[in-house]
Amino acid sequence: MTRPHGYARYRLDGCRCYTCGWAVAQYNDAREHAMRRGTWQPWTDAEPVRVHIRNLQDCEMGLRTIAAHAGVNRKRLQAVLHGRPERGTPPQRQVRPAFAAAVLAVEPALENLAPHTPISPLGTRRRAHALVAVGWPQQHLAAHLGMNPGNFGTMLVRDHVLVRRALAVRAMYDALWRADPADHGATPGGITRARKYAADRDWAPPGAWDDDTIDDPDAWPDWTGKCGTVEGFWAHRYITAPPCQPCRDAFNADGRARKAAAKEGTTA
Repeated sequence: MTRPHGYARYRLDGCRCYTCGWAVAQYNDAREHAMRRGTWQPWTDAEPVRVHIRNLQDCEMGLRTIAAHAGVNRKRLQAVLHGRPERGTPPQRQVRPAFAAAVLAVEPALENLAPHTPISPLGTRRRAHALVAVGWPQQHLAAHLGMNPGNFGTMLVRDHVLVRRALAVRAMYDALWRADPADHGATPGGITRARKYAADRDWAPPGAWDDDTIDDPDAWPDWTGKCGTVEGFWAHRYITAPPCQPCRDAFNADGRARKAAAKEGTTA
């Protein structure tokens, strides 16, 4: 592959054309100014980059995908991870700052993963459950995704979901969570049955989730706006919904504290 004219071609290929010479002159000028200011940093530690690459790999991102999103050559990532075995060189200890910044900017977002990558189904499941909780019959949701109802139901109980399907469900959720199912062909009976089905299974509606918690495995739905407190426990009674675990924990902790205070008062 022919390298484009510029600094790299001047240094690596010996090209002395005007474009390559100008690029080198610009580079040297910038370097001299940075050195006079004390800001010259030609290299930086490779370890944070190496750790980040491994974290991305743990999130099912391959080196080709990481390289594509960072705009770098895959072999440079391999050199950071494993060195160059064919040359007998160990993993790089230092990298250029621009290279480090490009790699560290890559995040394991769904959009960056290959479409057929299997991931946790939690966020997908919560979004589907939330739509059913506000009256969307499952057959309507399945049709929206181009699925039959049986496959849609199977998707909600599997231990993984493909990235392409997770993205489709997320787009569906964003489009429908504030929409009225009746405006999209759902019958009053179908809406009532969907809501009851969700209520019987304690499926939280969209209002109980924030965008930054719905995919978090450690997060609980905030049904009342006060979940995790004693006030939240009683608010569940008001909305005729079973108390969530954080509210039960808060209520029980408050009860234990009251008993301890009463015991202290008796023995004082």
